[in-house]
Amino acid sequence: MKAKRYFFIPFLLVCSVAAFISGVPSESHAQENEAVSLLKTMSDYLSSQSNIELEFDSDIEVITPQLEKLQFASSGVILLRRPDKLRAHRVAGHADAWLFFDGKIASVYSRSLNGYARFEVPGSVDQLIETLRKGHGVALPGADLLLSNSFDALMTDVLEAKHIGRGVIDGVQCEHLAFRNFDTDWQVWVEVGQKPIPRKLVITSKTINGAPQYTLRVRKWNTASMPGRDSFAFTPPDGARELDPNALIELDELPQGAAPGGKQ
Repeated sequence: MKAKRYFFIPFLLVCSVAAFISGVPSESHAQENEAVSLLKTMSDYLSSQSNIELEFDSDIEVITPQLEKLQFASSGVILLRRPDKLRAHRVAGHADAWLFFDGKIASVYSRSLNGYARFEVPGSVDQLIETLRKGHGVALPGADLLLSNSFDALMTDVLEAKHIGRGVIDGVQCEHLAFRNFDTDWQVWVEVGQKPIPRKLVITSKTINGAPQYTLRVRKWNTASMPGRDSFAFTPPDGARELDPNALIELDELPQGAAPGGKQ
């Protein structure tokens, strides 16, 4: 979630919540320790799962030059088989994109473009996520949560942590955690109980005009057996044309020409 932090944004009631979370110094220290501990519990649980299937909805906000706030929505599915298999599908109004990774080759296919690109990524899903961050114009929602060392990645550059309390996401009781970085504030709601999975993630970009937000909500979660190895390999559909990997910017979470902060 580095600079892009979308894995890669709903609003607080300022007065009452600010009074609640400020607290006295000892309370703040206890909140921080509890927030970090709960995040570690979530991260350890995620890292221990060999198979993960999740369905998600995501929203990303854009501030236009006229200071109009627009929100772009998408939905999708991610299948992960550690350490080196992944398949993801995301549908939005402007894109219908698939990502396949078989441990050697990453393939990205756009149904709307009927085009695909392939590039070598020998190694793990962690290496795939790092490669996607460096380019190719493809965003993998919630990528930091899928890393084998998700706790270290999430805590990088964290300046402040708070355990806000409990909240309910889609009828599920969750621990509400809030973290601050220099350029982003982010919140995560972690399911209470034996399966401490992230139910919701909200990231606020503080250095961009209008503070646009990114929201990821996990609708379904499954750690049962996954499809076979062939399900993570890509076979181009008839008539699909091969594209340069750097031409895949059209598959990002925003339509071309729209960018957070109103840069168009």
